[in-house]
Amino acid sequence: MAVVLRLSRAGTHKAPFYHLVATDSRNPRDGKYIEDVGLYDPTLRPERIELKTERIEHWLKAGARPSQTVAMLLKRAAKAQPAAEKKA
Repeated sequence: MAVVLRLSRAGTHKAPFYHLVATDSRNPRDGKYIEDVGLYDPTLRPERIELKTERIEHWLKAGARPSQTVAMLLKRAAKAQPAAEKKA
């Protein structure tokens, strides 16, 4: 079983948001998944990205591969995180 981290679409027509999920690569995009590990809402400004970093790290260490979009979101969240820590 090849586990991937990818986006699963939710929301309404023209107002999508996405769950970041760990799933078997053979499952369909919006099909069943193993675990929900985050949320991405591109319709808000600024975009809303909520990640369960401990669970994402767990899956990456276990061999899960992120999709191109998820890899981009993880990089974007990592850049934003130090700025948030400086404010605190």
